[in-house]
Amino acid sequence: MIVSASRRTDIPALYSDWLMNRLDEGFVLIPNPRNPNRLSRVALSPETVDCFVFWTKNPAPMLDRLDRFDAFGFPYYFQFTLTPYGRDIEPGLPDQNELIRTFSELSDRIGPERVIWRYDPVFIDETHTVSWHIEQFERMCEALHAKTRRCIISFIDIYQNSRKRFRSMTDSEIHQIAAAFSETAGRYGLPLYTCAEKIDLSEYGIAHGACIEREMIEKIIDCPVDVKKDPNQRDACRCIESVDIGTYDTCAHGCVYCYATGSPKNVMNRACAHDPNSPMLTGHPRGDEIVTDRLMKSVRREQISMFE
Repeated sequence: MIVSASRRTDIPALYSDWLMNRLDEGFVLIPNPRNPNRLSRVALSPETVDCFVFWTKNPAPMLDRLDRFDAFGFPYYFQFTLTPYGRDIEPGLPDQNELIRTFSELSDRIGPERVIWRYDPVFIDETHTVSWHIEQFERMCEALHAKTRRCIISFIDIYQNSRKRFRSMTDSEIHQIAAAFSETAGRYGLPLYTCAEKIDLSEYGIAHGACIEREMIEKIIDCPVDVKKDPNQRDACRCIESVDIGTYDTCAHGCVYCYATGSPKNVMNRACAHDPNSPMLTGHPRGDEIVTDRLMKSVRREQISMFE
């Protein structure tokens, strides 16, 4: 199985000690997002987990733990979201230059093919105009192109908690961004992909991408996998099936566009309940929950090399 860590929170930035403890114990308990009285027990072992996919905006706290993680024998790669926004949009993140240095350090440590740069979400307002994004993307391509092998972009989705702050982008704005980003990325030899977007931008050489991608995982583990498209994601999402071990309302970055946090109060309460020694990301099992063992098995098709 593929483990997603995590679309729901930033485990590398905020909970890497907890993750290491979970790997030592060999399992994690995940509350059902719709029914916290039901827990899934997910086994974490190299025999059942074929690859970890990490999602993060600041993997710096995990860098010193990568040797320990490597010792467990899990293949992995990182989805690293790095945008040009300031503290008014992403208040809990370090300085952007520091994040660029972290990106470079991670790339040097594990290889640029395993560090995916995400420039998302793109949104437009009076400050963050089309021309502003074009200028910032150029600057960031110059800094990052040698440290990654692809860039994934997406355009903002409007959620209930962000409706007052943002608006949907027009098709004209999206096409302007796509044309300019494609030209810039092309000069730096950086392929561009979209994430969960219905709009067709192939005229600019931008393909529909997948963040948990079959081809990338097969290359990393050097083996074909037998796994379907994830039915729990949006129709436009092309990711293959995975098990997410994160919990909503636990990310303290405070990004104002985030879909995974409901309110700062919820995040604070759950952060206070976090114990790195607990089998759950936040809080402890009460003892009266219904616990179900999640079926975890390898999706490797056979033990042959694809890339000899």
